[in-house]
Order: sequence, then structure tokens, then C-alpha cells
Amino acid sequence: MTRNQSPGRGRRTADWADGRLGIYTLARANLRKIFPDHWSFMVGEICLYTFVIIILTGVWLTLFFKPGMGEVVYAGSYAPLRGVPMSEAYASTVDISFEVRGGLLIRQIHHWAAIVFVAAMFVHMMRVFFTGAFRKPREINWVFGFLLLFLGMLDGFFGYSLPDDLLSGTGIRFIEGSILAVPLIGTYIQMFLFGGEFPGHDIVPRFFTLHVLLIPGIMLGLLVAHLILVFHHKHTQWAGPGRTEKNVVGMPLMPVYLAKAGGFFFLVFGVIALVAAIATVNPIWAYGPYRSDQVSTDAQPDWYMGFAEGLIRIMPGWEIGLWGHTLNLGVLIPFALFPLVLGAIAVHPFVEGRLTDDRREHHLLDRPRNAPVRTALGAAWISLYLVALAAGGNDLIATHLHLSLDSITYAARVGFFAVPVTVFTVTKRWCLGLQRRDRDKVLHGRETGVIKRLPHGEFTEVHARLSPAELHRLTAHEQPRPLELPAPVDENGVARPAGALARTRTRLSRGFHGEGGRIPKPTAEEFREITEGHGH
Repeated sequence: MTRNQSPGRGRRTADWADGRLGIYTLARANLRKIFPDHWSFMVGEICLYTFVIIILTGVWLTLFFKPGMGEVVYAGSYAPLRGVPMSEAYASTVDISFEVRGGLLIRQIHHWAAIVFVAAMFVHMMRVFFTGAFRKPREINWVFGFLLLFLGMLDGFFGYSLPDDLLSGTGIRFIEGSILAVPLIGTYIQMFLFGGEFPGHDIVPRFFTLHVLLIPGIMLGLLVAHLILVFHHKHTQWAGPGRTEKNVVGMPLMPVYLAKAGGFFFLVFGVIALVAAIATVNPIWAYGPYRSDQVSTDAQPDWYMGFAEGLIRIMPGWEIGLWGHTLNLGVLIPFALFPLVLGAIAVHPFVEGRLTDDRREHHLLDRPRNAPVRTALGAAWISLYLVALAAGGNDLIATHLHLSLDSITYAARVGFFAVPVTVFTVTKRWCLGLQRRDRDKVLHGRETGVIKRLPHGEFTEVHARLSPAELHRLTAHEQPRPLELPAPVDENGVARPAGALARTRTRLSRGFHGEGGRIPKPTAEEFREITEGHGH
């Protein structure tokens, strides 16, 4: 540009916008932000991309869906349903599937994206849990992630119920029975939610409002806050040469990471579209409209809500009478266990923080084997979830495998208590065994498979020394010491016995970080003695 030439219109517009919004300054500070490169981090991206797909397809579906419960007689192109009375919601869903061009594919993409969204969030949270990425300063972000998972499951149920078909209506009936089991206020909640006796005339419009406005709005706010905290705290990374708690080794956001992320988005979209095109999910035309006097023989919720039904199926049908009122414990106890099972994993970061009393920031990830108790607790929680999920399909297991329904139910009841304990024990011992193997590799090197005969006739295997990078990876983890009881006397020499809470906290801390919860790392002196003794 010459001295007398004035800047172009585009540059003037950019300067004008930057002077008022500070976009260039903000972008320059964040577009070069470094992100580590590891395949496990891509699970979180799948959560984000499927959420975008759900929003895009959901907006399209709202243009054709009618959230009404007024009765109409179907006269569309699907012959088996002609002349059948049904609700406006069900009729409009059938029309979307058979009358609107591309409607069935969009419905399938929307439903499959919702299934993958919840599954990806579940796997993402487990990755964060098992690697200890929830530690300070990310506890709040962990809570945001848990709320996103819970709201995603809840919104999935609401969307699943909107077509008002026989299968979804059975699910709503299940929820109505659970609500009625709540003492004192159950009937009031039921009347408020359904607008009268079941099924009422307001449940679909109210679920529609919750599904497309309230819950997605809350989730969008939580997602933005989640991403802001990820940017603010910087990304976690695996331990390795050059990686510390104060730096991040990886690729810049612009242009490398954005280019890879953009390609990955279209890959996820393409795979979900392919699955939606070849695998039918929720064929409402096969179930028919909901009728309160009918129940689908294979009524099953989506996988992420199946464990809630499983809790009720394995619970004995206990009832007790108090002051002239009946408490249905067979429904009330599982209804109370549902948030407790989910909440157990949500509060773990705060419990672990209390047991370690660690106030430092952590940006390096743990290998799951180096935190045996945490890994065992997570595996036990997953096993509990899977047992309840299997119990939710006990009728299908019985019919398909020709087994007794009662036998499956009794096995699920025993497994609900026995399987998590067994999984915890096996997983912990497995992690300790892997720690012992790592310790031996550090001290003795890697087995080469080469057998050497010594001068006195002994045969021994030749071990190769590990590389510095491998040695760093196997020894970079920390091993916190368990807490100890406070001194029995204070600074004035007055006896002050430890309280029950302090004793309990100390015992739990010993269980987490005591001798039974870890294998000591090899010290530099041990490594030097062993390597010199082997003649390396």
C-alpha cells in the first residue's frame, strides 16, 4: 500500500469493529492457545458435535411437529394406520416420517445423535474420573459436566415421550407411577405435571416446552461455562518429557487444532447419518398410538434410562401402612436410589479432596493403575450401573434366552450387592499388579526374549534398559501420603482426643493412600544399585 492510498472498505470495517468490540485483541490472545494431542480427548469433542447435531435437527423437526393431544383420525399414506384415532402429536410424527421429504432420516439422525450424545458424555466423564482430571482447579467443571449428563438423560426421556406412541406412553405411565409413590406430595406433583388424571391433555405440550426450550437452554449455558473454564484452566495432559504442571505441550488452536476439529465434526456427522440411514430406531408406526389399556410387550427405554427401570424391577414389592396411608417401598426406594447412584460419582472429587487434603493445582493426568482405589471405585460404580441396566431388560433376557424371569430377577438382586464388591476387589488387585510390573520394568528393564548362558552354566534372560522417556512416564506420578490423626494435645498441653469425624477421615485416607493402596515407586538409589549390579 502506498503512502497516499487509503485502506480498503473491508479493513476499515474490521478496524471499526475491533475498536468497539476488541475482537482482534481477544482472538490474538486465544487462537494460539495450545491443546495437547491424545485420542482420549476426542471423546469430549464428540459430545460437543452431537449436541450441535441435535440442535440443528431438532430445530428442523419443530417446524413440522404438532405438540397437541387433541384426537384426530389418521388419513395419511401409511395404510395400516388409516382410520385409527390418535393424538395430534402422534399423527404429526407419522407425517414427518412418511409425508415430509427427508423427514424420517432427520428423525433418525436426531434420535441417534441423542443416544451417542449421552454415551459420549458418559465415556468422557469416566475418562476424566479415571485419570484424575477433576482435581483442583476443575471441581466446578466436573459438576457442570455431571449436570450436562443428567440433563441430557432427562431431555432424552422427554424427547422420547413426545411422539405419544404406545412405547413412549408406557414410559410416561412408568414415571407417573413413580411420582405417585412419593409420600404426601406425590398426587399434587402428578396433577400439576399431567394437568389432571393420567394421561390428561397437557403432558405432551409441557414435555415439548421442557424438551425444546427450558432444558436445552440450561444445557447451552452449562456448555458455554464448561468450555470457558476449559480455556481458563488450560487443558490437562499426560505426563511425559518436557510436560509439567505449569506448561502445555501440543498444537495451537489456530490453524492446526481447528482444522482437525472441523474435519472430525463432519466425520461424526457422517457416521451418525450413515447409522441413521441403515439402522432404524424408535419405529413409532410399528407400535401404534398410545392407549391406556394396552402395553407394548417389549417396552424398553433408551439405554441411559434403563438402569432406573432396573432398580424398580429388582426391588421387592414391599408396602407398609402408616397412619392410614400406604407407602409403596417397592417404588419409593428405587425412586430415591436413582439420584443417589448418579450423585455418588458427582461428589467423589470433593470426597477425594478431603481425604488427600491436597490444595495444589493439578494439570498432569494420572494413569488409572497409579490410583488403584479410585479406579476400583469407578469400575464398581459402572458394574452397579450395568447390573441395574440388565435388570431393566429382564423380560427380554428371559424370552430370548429361554430362562426363568424370577431366576433373572433374583440373580440381579444378588448381583446388585455382590458384583460391585467383587469388581472393586479385582480391579484394585489388578492395578496393584500393574504397578508391580511397572516397578520391575524400571528396575530391571524390558524383557528382550534373548536367553544368555553365564560362565557357570546358568541361563538368564537379557533385559534392555528403558529409554529416558519411558522411565519418566513410569515414575512421574505422585504417591500422596495418608492423613494422620491430629496431635492428642494442643499447644497448651491440654488433652484433646480426636473426634469421630477425624478418625473416620483418617481411616478412609489410609484406605486410599496407605500401604494396601499402592506399590512404592523405585527410588533413585534402588535403580542405581540394580542397574550397576546387572552391569548395564
